[in-house]
Amino acid sequence: MALSALSLGPSNLNPFSYSIFKSLKLPPFLQTQKVKIGPLSVSPMGFGTWAWGNQLLWGYQESMDNELQQVFNIALENGVNLFDTADSYGTGSLNGQSEKLLGRFIRNFREQKGSGSDSDIVIATKFAAYPWRLTPGQFVNACRASLERMQIEQIGIGQLHWSTANYAPFQELALWDGLVTMYDKGLVKAVGVSNYGPKQLLKIHDYLKKCGVPLCSAQVQFSLLSMGEDQLEIKSICDSLGIQLIAYSPLGLGMLTGKYSPSTLPTGPRGLLFKQILPGLDPLLSSLRDIANKRRKTMSQTHHHPKKAYHQLQINWLIIILTPGGIRSYSQSKVLA
Repeated sequence: MALSALSLGPSNLNPFSYSIFKSLKLPPFLQTQKVKIGPLSVSPMGFGTWAWGNQLLWGYQESMDNELQQVFNIALENGVNLFDTADSYGTGSLNGQSEKLLGRFIRNFREQKGSGSDSDIVIATKFAAYPWRLTPGQFVNACRASLERMQIEQIGIGQLHWSTANYAPFQELALWDGLVTMYDKGLVKAVGVSNYGPKQLLKIHDYLKKCGVPLCSAQVQFSLLSMGEDQLEIKSICDSLGIQLIAYSPLGLGMLTGKYSPSTLPTGPRGLLFKQILPGLDPLLSSLRDIANKRRKTMSQTHHHPKKAYHQLQINWLIIILTPGGIRSYSQSKVLA
């Protein structure tokens, strides 16, 4: 089974009050079923935080933080325990804001619910392969900086955010050695990669194995819009080697939500992208809408939430096919319940 990491965060378009979500309950299997990532047990659906701190692409504002805290609480209270972030999440002066918020939300939740209430939270963060991170020590320092931003003692999964093999192959080995060092020092419980192709995935798996470090996870963009030969080959490799596949952007940056159309576009760079792609998605979106409508007729829960079955259909597909994505508002978390 593979994971779907769904990205959660606030929406500046459709704010909802907390009272709407007091009775929110995710499907029972999300509350009880767990997936193994190395020594860790995580929920089948993860919680992605790419939007947190990203003003350019997602329109983040610090005024959204209270809503984000409540969405975080809702997810945790309903069995979601995998939270994916990165040291590069956040734009401009807000670089690293995603990690800071995640750490703060965990502390606030602990204060509200008790010291042991967050004991099974698994944080997966990604360390950017910046051009100035040229040595293993510099990569380990990046890990320590993430620990400091989140104010935690150990990271669940430390991940290399992308491969430099195609443009700086000399840097790649140093970053791999950095993963080994942070694992050996106990700074992370497990290591993984993100945005790796099939060839490099095999190479880093074999290299880490020689160093006595298991490669536990691989993040890849996977959705109804991103299911090409590379994704399927990566899934096959992960299945054969015992690597946990984590799907990100499961709703295609929002294009698969049914919320947008050529005449209703998001602001910023996503709007430009959607304007080019959405017209060609009509057959797919129509099929999803038909299936969702039929599903709604048999589910009283979705009767008052027209897009609920539409979203759930795709998340269920991912969990079945692959088994984190991003949530940015209460309404989104409600839709996925």
